[in-house]
Amino acid sequence: MIHTLLSILKRLAQSIDCFTEWTGRIIAWLTLVMMILTCTVVVMRYFLEIGSIALQESVTYMHAMVFLLGAAYTLKRGGHVRVDIFYQKFSPRNKALVDILGTLLFLIPVSLLILVFSWDYVANSWAVHEVSKETQGLPWVYLLKTLLLVMPVTMLLQGVAEIIKNLLFFFGLDGEHSGEQPEGMV
Repeated sequence: MIHTLLSILKRLAQSIDCFTEWTGRIIAWLTLVMMILTCTVVVMRYFLEIGSIALQESVTYMHAMVFLLGAAYTLKRGGHVRVDIFYQKFSPRNKALVDILGTLLFLIPVSLLILVFSWDYVANSWAVHEVSKETQGLPWVYLLKTLLLVMPVTMLLQGVAEIIKNLLFFFGLDGEHSGEQPEGMV
């Protein structure tokens, strides 16, 4: 029975990790697209004297996507900022415990708060199919605002995966501390 539960938990964590890795790698390519579009906007504006509100707004949309949809990927890769004055000196087992507690006490409650407080804001935007205030802007502001719901959901999912991996490690049941990244991975 316990072996089956451990197997299910490992597969759940691996599935979430796989989803996060896949989405993170796709989202990472948006930074290249953003750079190309920004250069295009600059060339159009300053050399060709042509402006495009929609093109400028698309860069803003991509910027939001990179940060909001890339947050779980960053968590998975251990890339979030830490105040590790003490943490860096802890053993991997103690680091796993700190990560479990941090996820339970901070990540999950904050993600739930963002989800709850953003719900009506996003719902109202969808109700009116909110569009850009600029006449030539993008007509999908409601989709952009939806990222405020997607981000905490992906963070919650990755938080669950991190808790599972750290619990398994802490109790000596599997692998390595989830915060330990192989060289060249971050």
